[in-house]
Amino acid sequence: MTGGLSTSPGPRGTPSATAPGSLDFALPEALEARQPPEARGLRRDGVRLMVSRRGTGEITHHTFHDLPALLSPGDLLVVNNSATLPAAVRLDRLAVHFSGRLPSGEWLVELRRRTATATEPYSGAAPGEWLPLPGGATLRLAGQVTPRMWRAVLDRDVPEYLAEHGVPIRYGYVPRDWPISAYQTVFGVEPGSAEMPSAGRPFTARLVAELVSRGIAIAPVTLHTGVASPEKDEPPYPEWFSVPASTARLVNLTRAGGGRVVAVGTTVVRALETAALDAPRPSDGDEPAGAVGTGGASGADDASGVGGAVVRAASGWTSHIVTPEVGVRAVDGLITGLHEPRSTHLMMLSAVGGPGLVALSYQVALDEGYLWHEFGDAHLIV
Repeated sequence: MTGGLSTSPGPRGTPSATAPGSLDFALPEALEARQPPEARGLRRDGVRLMVSRRGTGEITHHTFHDLPALLSPGDLLVVNNSATLPAAVRLDRLAVHFSGRLPSGEWLVELRRRTATATEPYSGAAPGEWLPLPGGATLRLAGQVTPRMWRAVLDRDVPEYLAEHGVPIRYGYVPRDWPISAYQTVFGVEPGSAEMPSAGRPFTARLVAELVSRGIAIAPVTLHTGVASPEKDEPPYPEWFSVPASTARLVNLTRAGGGRVVAVGTTVVRALETAALDAPRPSDGDEPAGAVGTGGASGADDASGVGGAVVRAASGWTSHIVTPEVGVRAVDGLITGLHEPRSTHLMMLSAVGGPGLVALSYQVALDEGYLWHEFGDAHLIV
Protein backbone atom coordinates (compact mmCIF):
# COMPACT_ATOMS: atom_id res chain seq x y z
CA MET A 1 0.00 0.00 0.00
CA THR A 2 1.26 3.45 -0.84
CA GLY A 3 2.01 5.40 2.30
CA GLY A 4 -0.26 8.19 3.43
CA LEU A 5 -1.83 9.84 6.43
CA SER A 6 -4.14 7.33 8.11
CA THR A 7 -7.36 8.18 9.91
CA SER A 8 -9.24 5.52 11.85
CA PRO A 9 -12.86 5.77 13.03
CA GLY A 10 -13.24 7.53 16.35
CA PRO A 11 -15.51 9.90 18.25
CA ARG A 12 -15.39 12.47 15.46
CA GLY A 13 -18.54 14.45 14.67
CA THR A 14 -20.11 13.54 11.34
CA PRO A 15 -22.39 15.32 8.88
CA SER A 16 -26.02 14.77 9.79
CA ALA A 17 -28.25 12.31 7.94
CA THR A 18 -31.37 13.78 6.32
CA ALA A 19 -32.59 10.57 4.66
CA PRO A 20 -31.33 6.98 4.66
CA GLY A 21 -27.83 7.23 3.22
CA SER A 22 -28.04 10.97 2.53
CA LEU A 23 -26.02 13.64 4.32
CA ASP A 24 -26.42 17.31 5.11
CA PHE A 25 -23.35 19.41 5.76
CA ALA A 26 -22.01 22.89 5.12
CA LEU A 27 -19.56 22.98 2.21
CA PRO A 28 -17.12 25.89 2.62
CA GLU A 29 -16.52 27.91 -0.53
CA ALA A 30 -12.79 27.34 -0.08
CA LEU A 31 -13.32 23.63 -0.76
CA GLU A 32 -15.03 24.18 -4.13
CA ALA A 33 -12.60 23.45 -6.97
CA ARG A 34 -12.82 26.51 -9.21
CA GLN A 35 -10.48 25.46 -12.00
CA PRO A 36 -8.99 22.28 -13.47
CA PRO A 37 -6.03 20.83 -11.58
CA GLU A 38 -3.83 21.59 -14.61
CA ALA A 39 -4.47 25.29 -13.97
CA ARG A 40 -3.35 24.72 -10.37
CA GLY A 41 -0.02 23.28 -11.52
CA LEU A 42 -1.02 19.61 -11.20
CA ARG A 43 -1.34 16.76 -13.65
CA ARG A 44 -4.80 15.26 -13.99
CA ASP A 45 -3.69 12.32 -11.85
CA GLY A 46 -2.10 14.65 -9.32
CA VAL A 47 -5.35 15.31 -7.44
CA ARG A 48 -5.78 13.87 -3.96
CA LEU A 49 -7.38 10.46 -3.42
CA MET A 50 -9.12 9.50 -0.18
CA VAL A 51 -9.49 5.74 0.32
CA SER A 52 -12.26 4.36 2.57
CA ARG A 53 -12.11 0.65 3.37
CA ARG A 54 -15.38 -1.11 4.07
CA GLY A 55 -13.81 -4.05 5.85
CA THR A 56 -11.96 -2.07 8.53
CA GLY A 57 -13.41 1.44 8.41
CA GLU A 58 -9.88 2.79 7.86
CA ILE A 59 -9.47 6.00 5.84
CA THR A 60 -6.14 6.84 4.20
CA HIS A 61 -4.91 9.69 2.03
CA HIS A 62 -3.04 9.40 -1.26
CA THR A 63 -2.55 10.95 -4.68
CA PHE A 64 -4.58 9.62 -7.60
CA HIS A 65 -1.51 8.32 -9.41
CA ASP A 66 -1.09 5.90 -6.46
CA LEU A 67 -4.20 4.02 -7.66
CA PRO A 68 -2.38 1.01 -9.20
CA ALA A 69 -0.79 0.24 -5.82
CA LEU A 70 -4.17 0.48 -4.08
CA LEU A 71 -5.81 -2.17 -6.28
CA SER A 72 -4.88 -5.81 -6.82
CA PRO A 73 -4.12 -7.94 -9.89
CA GLY A 74 -7.39 -9.49 -10.99
CA ASP A 75 -9.47 -6.42 -10.08
CA LEU A 76 -11.63 -4.85 -12.80
CA LEU A 77 -12.23 -1.13 -13.30
CA VAL A 78 -15.44 -0.39 -15.22
CA VAL A 79 -15.39 3.05 -16.83
CA ASN A 80 -17.93 5.26 -18.60
CA ASN A 81 -16.90 5.95 -22.20
CA SER A 82 -19.46 8.72 -22.73
CA ALA A 83 -17.95 11.95 -24.03
CA THR A 84 -19.18 15.38 -22.97
CA LEU A 85 -21.24 17.60 -25.26
CA PRO A 86 -20.92 21.40 -25.25
CA ALA A 87 -24.49 21.29 -23.94
CA ALA A 88 -25.10 24.94 -22.95
CA VAL A 89 -26.47 27.44 -25.47
CA ARG A 90 -26.36 31.06 -24.35
CA LEU A 91 -28.88 33.73 -25.25
CA ASP A 92 -28.75 37.35 -24.14
CA ARG A 93 -30.45 36.77 -20.78
CA LEU A 94 -31.03 33.01 -20.67
CA ALA A 95 -29.09 29.81 -21.20
CA VAL A 96 -30.51 26.51 -22.41
CA HIS A 97 -28.88 23.38 -20.99
CA PHE A 98 -29.54 20.32 -23.16
CA SER A 99 -29.71 17.40 -20.74
CA GLY A 100 -30.34 14.43 -23.00
CA ARG A 101 -32.49 12.82 -25.64
CA LEU A 102 -35.75 11.27 -24.41
CA PRO A 103 -37.23 8.00 -25.70
CA SER A 104 -39.84 10.10 -27.56
CA GLY A 105 -37.09 11.84 -29.56
CA GLU A 106 -37.64 15.10 -27.68
CA TRP A 107 -34.84 16.56 -25.58
CA LEU A 108 -34.88 17.24 -21.88
CA VAL A 109 -33.67 20.81 -21.30
CA GLU A 110 -33.23 23.20 -18.41
CA LEU A 111 -33.69 26.96 -18.76
CA ARG A 112 -31.41 29.12 -16.64
CA ARG A 113 -31.06 32.86 -16.20
CA ARG A 114 -27.61 34.22 -16.97
CA THR A 115 -25.87 36.16 -14.21
CA ALA A 116 -22.62 38.06 -14.04
CA THR A 117 -20.67 34.90 -13.19
CA ALA A 118 -22.73 31.88 -14.33
CA THR A 119 -26.44 30.96 -14.29
CA GLU A 120 -29.34 30.45 -11.88
CA PRO A 121 -32.72 28.69 -12.20
CA TYR A 122 -35.32 30.38 -14.43
CA SER A 123 -39.04 29.83 -13.89
CA GLY A 124 -40.61 32.25 -16.37
CA ALA A 125 -41.24 29.87 -19.29
CA ALA A 126 -44.59 28.44 -20.43
CA PRO A 127 -45.62 25.30 -22.35
CA GLY A 128 -45.79 25.88 -26.09
CA GLU A 129 -43.34 28.78 -25.95
CA TRP A 130 -40.86 29.14 -28.81
CA LEU A 131 -37.32 30.32 -28.05
CA PRO A 132 -35.11 31.73 -30.83
CA LEU A 133 -31.57 30.37 -30.48
CA PRO A 134 -28.28 31.47 -32.06
CA GLY A 135 -27.73 30.48 -35.67
CA GLY A 136 -31.41 30.84 -36.58
CA ALA A 137 -32.55 27.74 -34.65
CA THR A 138 -35.84 27.55 -32.76
CA LEU A 139 -36.60 25.57 -29.60
CA ARG A 140 -40.21 24.68 -28.74
CA LEU A 141 -41.08 23.89 -25.12
CA ALA A 142 -43.42 20.89 -25.35
CA GLY A 143 -44.16 20.39 -21.66
CA GLN A 144 -42.80 20.68 -18.14
CA VAL A 145 -41.36 17.52 -16.56
CA THR A 146 -40.18 18.89 -13.20
CA PRO A 147 -40.18 22.44 -11.80
CA ARG A 148 -36.94 23.08 -13.70
CA MET A 149 -36.87 20.55 -16.57
CA TRP A 150 -38.75 20.71 -19.89
CA ARG A 151 -39.45 18.45 -22.84
CA ALA A 152 -38.39 20.39 -25.90
CA VAL A 153 -37.94 20.07 -29.66
CA LEU A 154 -35.16 21.77 -31.63
CA ASP A 155 -35.74 22.32 -35.33
CA ARG A 156 -32.43 20.70 -36.27
CA ASP A 157 -30.05 17.93 -35.20
CA VAL A 158 -29.10 18.67 -31.60
CA PRO A 159 -25.54 17.24 -31.41
CA GLU A 160 -24.57 18.96 -34.66
CA TYR A 161 -26.10 22.21 -33.45
CA LEU A 162 -24.32 22.02 -30.09
CA ALA A 163 -20.98 21.33 -31.78
CA GLU A 164 -21.31 24.68 -33.56
CA HIS A 165 -23.11 26.85 -31.00
CA GLY A 166 -22.74 25.18 -27.60
CA VAL A 167 -20.28 25.60 -24.75
CA PRO A 168 -19.67 23.33 -21.75
CA ILE A 169 -22.15 23.66 -18.89
CA ARG A 170 -20.61 25.70 -16.09
CA TYR A 171 -21.93 26.59 -12.64
CA GLY A 172 -21.18 29.51 -10.35
CA TYR A 173 -18.31 27.91 -8.46
CA VAL A 174 -16.26 27.92 -11.71
CA PRO A 175 -15.79 31.64 -12.46
CA ARG A 176 -14.63 31.40 -16.09
CA ASP A 177 -15.10 29.28 -19.20
CA TRP A 178 -12.80 26.38 -20.00
CA PRO A 179 -12.55 24.60 -23.37
CA ILE A 180 -14.51 21.41 -23.97
CA SER A 181 -11.23 19.45 -23.70
CA ALA A 182 -11.17 20.28 -19.98
CA TYR A 183 -14.48 18.42 -19.64
CA GLN A 184 -13.45 15.22 -21.43
CA THR A 185 -12.02 12.04 -19.93
CA VAL A 186 -9.42 9.77 -21.46
CA PHE A 187 -12.19 7.18 -21.93
CA GLY A 188 -14.73 9.44 -23.69
CA VAL A 189 -15.41 8.13 -27.20
CA GLU A 190 -19.24 8.14 -27.35
CA PRO A 191 -20.58 11.74 -27.36
CA GLY A 192 -23.78 12.21 -25.39
CA SER A 193 -23.26 13.48 -21.83
CA ALA A 194 -24.53 16.90 -20.81
CA GLU A 195 -21.99 17.00 -18.01
CA MET A 196 -18.67 15.21 -17.73
CA PRO A 197 -18.59 11.74 -16.13
CA SER A 198 -16.03 13.34 -13.85
CA ALA A 199 -14.87 10.28 -11.88
CA GLY A 200 -12.83 9.35 -14.95
CA ARG A 201 -11.15 12.74 -15.27
CA PRO A 202 -8.03 11.98 -13.17
CA PHE A 203 -7.08 9.01 -15.37
CA THR A 204 -4.30 9.57 -17.88
CA ALA A 205 -3.02 7.35 -20.68
CA ARG A 206 0.11 6.69 -18.64
CA LEU A 207 -1.91 5.69 -15.57
CA VAL A 208 -4.12 3.40 -17.65
CA ALA A 209 -1.02 1.68 -19.04
CA GLU A 210 0.36 1.16 -15.54
CA LEU A 211 -2.93 -0.29 -14.30
CA VAL A 212 -3.08 -2.78 -17.17
CA SER A 213 0.58 -3.72 -16.77
CA ARG A 214 -0.12 -4.59 -13.11
CA GLY A 215 -2.91 -6.98 -14.08
CA ILE A 216 -5.84 -4.65 -13.40
CA ALA A 217 -8.38 -4.88 -16.21
CA ILE A 218 -10.49 -2.04 -17.62
CA ALA A 219 -13.85 -2.42 -19.38
CA PRO A 220 -16.33 0.17 -20.68
CA VAL A 221 -20.01 0.91 -20.30
CA THR A 222 -21.87 3.90 -21.68
CA LEU A 223 -24.23 6.12 -19.72
CA HIS A 224 -25.01 9.58 -21.03
CA THR A 225 -25.31 11.87 -18.03
CA GLY A 226 -27.90 14.61 -17.76
CA VAL A 227 -27.66 17.97 -16.02
CA ALA A 228 -27.21 18.01 -12.28
CA SER A 229 -27.87 21.59 -11.23
CA PRO A 230 -26.68 22.14 -7.67
CA GLU A 231 -29.79 24.04 -6.50
CA LYS A 232 -32.17 21.05 -6.38
CA ASP A 233 -32.04 17.69 -4.63
CA GLU A 234 -34.04 15.79 -7.21
CA PRO A 235 -33.87 12.07 -7.90
CA PRO A 236 -32.10 11.21 -11.15
CA TYR A 237 -34.34 10.96 -14.19
CA PRO A 238 -34.08 8.31 -16.93
CA GLU A 239 -30.72 8.15 -18.70
CA TRP A 240 -29.60 6.11 -21.70
CA PHE A 241 -27.05 3.38 -21.01
CA SER A 242 -25.38 0.37 -22.59
CA VAL A 243 -23.54 -2.52 -20.95
CA PRO A 244 -21.90 -4.52 -23.77
CA ALA A 245 -21.70 -8.30 -23.63
CA SER A 246 -17.89 -8.19 -23.34
CA THR A 247 -18.08 -6.02 -20.22
CA ALA A 248 -20.84 -8.13 -18.66
CA ARG A 249 -18.70 -11.21 -19.20
CA LEU A 250 -15.64 -9.59 -17.61
CA VAL A 251 -17.67 -8.47 -14.58
CA ASN A 252 -18.96 -11.99 -14.01
CA LEU A 253 -15.55 -13.62 -14.56
CA THR A 254 -13.86 -11.14 -12.22
CA ARG A 255 -16.26 -11.79 -9.38
CA ALA A 256 -16.22 -15.56 -9.94
CA GLY A 257 -12.41 -15.47 -9.82
CA GLY A 258 -12.20 -13.56 -6.55
CA GLY A 259 -11.41 -10.14 -7.99
CA ARG A 260 -13.20 -6.90 -7.23
CA VAL A 261 -15.37 -4.93 -9.64
CA VAL A 262 -14.70 -1.24 -9.03
CA ALA A 263 -17.02 1.22 -10.76
CA VAL A 264 -15.42 4.47 -11.94
CA GLY A 265 -18.27 6.84 -11.20
CA THR A 266 -21.85 6.72 -10.01
CA THR A 267 -22.94 6.52 -13.66
CA VAL A 268 -21.20 3.16 -13.96
CA VAL A 269 -22.88 1.90 -10.79
CA ARG A 270 -26.27 2.86 -12.23
CA ALA A 271 -25.56 1.11 -15.52
CA LEU A 272 -24.20 -2.11 -13.99
CA GLU A 273 -26.88 -2.33 -11.34
CA THR A 274 -29.55 -1.88 -14.02
CA ALA A 275 -27.96 -4.70 -16.01
CA ALA A 276 -28.07 -6.90 -12.89
CA LEU A 277 -31.71 -6.18 -12.01
CA ASP A 278 -33.24 -8.96 -14.09
CA ALA A 279 -30.27 -11.29 -13.85
CA PRO A 280 -30.37 -14.33 -11.57
CA ARG A 281 -28.92 -13.83 -8.12
CA PRO A 282 -26.79 -16.72 -6.92
CA SER A 283 -28.23 -18.77 -4.09
CA ASP A 284 -26.41 -18.81 -0.78
CA GLY A 285 -24.50 -21.86 -1.85
CA ASP A 286 -23.71 -20.61 -5.34
CA GLU A 287 -22.36 -17.13 -4.68
CA PRO A 288 -19.27 -16.53 -6.82
CA ALA A 289 -15.94 -16.73 -5.07
CA GLY A 290 -14.85 -13.29 -3.99
CA ALA A 291 -18.34 -11.81 -3.91
CA VAL A 292 -18.68 -9.47 -0.98
CA GLY A 293 -21.40 -10.09 1.56
CA THR A 294 -23.63 -7.56 3.24
CA GLY A 295 -21.39 -6.69 6.16
CA GLY A 296 -20.84 -2.96 6.53
CA ALA A 297 -17.70 -1.01 7.19
CA SER A 298 -18.24 -0.38 10.87
CA GLY A 299 -20.98 -2.58 12.21
CA ALA A 300 -24.27 -4.20 11.34
CA ASP A 301 -26.08 -0.88 11.12
CA ASP A 302 -23.76 0.07 8.25
CA ALA A 303 -24.61 -2.92 6.04
CA SER A 304 -23.66 -2.01 2.49
CA GLY A 305 -25.89 -4.41 0.59
CA VAL A 306 -23.07 -5.59 -1.67
CA GLY A 307 -23.86 -9.09 -2.91
CA GLY A 308 -23.39 -11.48 -5.80
CA ALA A 309 -25.18 -11.14 -9.11
CA VAL A 310 -24.83 -12.05 -12.74
CA VAL A 311 -24.63 -9.05 -15.06
CA ARG A 312 -26.11 -9.39 -18.53
CA ALA A 313 -25.63 -7.26 -21.62
CA ALA A 314 -28.27 -4.54 -21.58
CA SER A 315 -29.06 -1.19 -23.14
CA GLY A 316 -31.88 1.31 -23.11
CA TRP A 317 -33.25 3.79 -20.60
CA THR A 318 -32.70 3.30 -16.89
CA SER A 319 -34.75 4.81 -14.08
CA HIS A 320 -33.01 2.69 -11.46
CA ILE A 321 -32.05 4.59 -8.30
CA VAL A 322 -29.45 2.94 -6.05
CA THR A 323 -30.11 3.43 -2.34
CA PRO A 324 -28.98 1.65 0.83
CA GLU A 325 -32.37 -0.08 0.96
CA VAL A 326 -31.98 -1.41 -2.59
CA GLY A 327 -28.29 -2.21 -2.19
CA VAL A 328 -25.84 -3.11 -4.94
CA ARG A 329 -25.38 -6.48 -6.56
CA ALA A 330 -22.76 -6.03 -9.26
CA VAL A 331 -20.04 -3.77 -7.83
CA ASP A 332 -17.57 -4.19 -4.98
CA GLY A 333 -16.09 -0.71 -4.94
CA LEU A 334 -16.41 2.79 -6.34
CA ILE A 335 -14.17 5.63 -7.49
CA THR A 336 -16.03 8.92 -7.39
CA GLY A 337 -15.70 12.61 -6.65
CA LEU A 338 -17.03 14.45 -3.62
CA HIS A 339 -20.73 15.20 -3.85
CA GLU A 340 -22.89 18.10 -2.74
CA PRO A 341 -24.88 18.01 0.52
CA ARG A 342 -28.15 16.03 0.32
CA SER A 343 -27.24 14.70 -3.12
CA THR A 344 -28.86 11.43 -4.18
CA HIS A 345 -25.35 10.33 -5.16
CA LEU A 346 -24.59 10.10 -1.44
CA MET A 347 -27.28 7.45 -1.06
CA MET A 348 -25.52 5.43 -3.76
CA LEU A 349 -22.21 5.80 -1.93
CA SER A 350 -23.91 4.57 1.23
CA ALA A 351 -25.26 1.56 -0.68
CA VAL A 352 -21.67 0.62 -1.56
CA GLY A 353 -19.78 1.61 1.56
CA GLY A 354 -22.35 1.80 4.32
CA PRO A 355 -23.85 5.02 5.75
CA GLY A 356 -21.49 5.15 8.72
CA LEU A 357 -18.31 4.93 6.66
CA VAL A 358 -19.56 7.47 4.13
CA ALA A 359 -20.51 9.95 6.87
CA LEU A 360 -17.11 9.54 8.50
CA SER A 361 -15.35 9.88 5.13
CA TYR A 362 -17.10 13.16 4.40
CA GLN A 363 -16.24 14.57 7.80
CA VAL A 364 -12.61 13.61 7.20
CA ALA A 365 -12.70 15.14 3.70
CA LEU A 366 -13.98 18.40 5.17
CA ASP A 367 -11.38 18.36 7.94
CA GLU A 368 -8.52 17.55 5.55
CA GLY A 369 -9.45 20.19 2.97
CA TYR A 370 -10.38 17.98 0.02
CA LEU A 371 -11.78 19.78 -3.02
CA TRP A 372 -15.31 19.20 -4.34
CA HIS A 373 -16.94 19.18 -7.81
CA GLU A 374 -15.78 18.06 -11.25
CA PHE A 375 -12.31 19.61 -11.00
CA GLY A 376 -11.77 18.43 -7.42
CA ASP A 377 -10.33 15.43 -5.62
CA ALA A 378 -11.34 11.77 -5.72
CA HIS A 379 -12.68 9.13 -3.33
CA LEU A 380 -12.16 5.36 -3.54
CA ILE A 381 -14.45 3.06 -1.54
CA VAL A 382 -13.30 -0.58 -1.44
